[in-house]
Amino acid sequence: MKIAVIPARGGSKRIPRKNIKVFGGRPIIAWSIAAAWESRCFDRIVVSTDDPEIASVALEFGAETPFLRPSEISGDMTPTVSVMRHAIAEMSAQGYAPDDVCCLYATAPFVRAEDIVRGAAALAAAPDAYVFPVTTFAFPIQRALLRDADGRVRMLNPDLFATRSQDLPETWHDAGQFYWASARTWMSRDAVFSGETVGIAHPRHRVQDIDTLEDWVVAERLFEIDQAHRAPVVSIP
Repeated sequence: MKIAVIPARGGSKRIPRKNIKVFGGRPIIAWSIAAAWESRCFDRIVVSTDDPEIASVALEFGAETPFLRPSEISGDMTPTVSVMRHAIAEMSAQGYAPDDVCCLYATAPFVRAEDIVRGAAALAAAPDAYVFPVTTFAFPIQRALLRDADGRVRMLNPDLFATRSQDLPETWHDAGQFYWASARTWMSRDAVFSGETVGIAHPRHRVQDIDTLEDWVVAERLFEIDQAHRAPVVSIP
């Protein structure tokens, strides 16, 4: 059995009610639910939340909420792995022990069904790994600058001052959208970023953190462009 778990706590601070705030004409969590259904990868799509209103929205758009997440793992410092372990344990206790589990973030409107499918295929090829999308930094991070309180800057790696950008190795970062792993891996390994990790290459134009209101505005503009060049996404199965 394969399940998707969408973590969606109610206490977001920088963007209040972020997980159900309207984005592109629907609550943002609905885009993740729709992509999960469209992928046809999952036997069940479960939202892990501590918030009854989020649970209601999740149900409206085709997900399940077979449990409410306890407050002790619903804070802004709670690791994703802890949320996933709770969800796996709850589903197992209800008689639906999953084999593979995809953590799909509620604020990931750029995720497409084919991305989730690629993740599932990569996990099948590396069943002991964590699998998630990564994208390249737009500028070589080796040439990063530090800026002090007076506005003065200095290189983080001054030894690389004379090194051309094209001679530096390309660097990547987590796209922050979804994470595939076996239930066994979720339950036994804390380190998502390790030698047993597979990164799926993702285009930069479909990666945008949404942590602040400024991020939200940028994401909406990018999303409008993205949607204009793709087929409609389904809402419910």
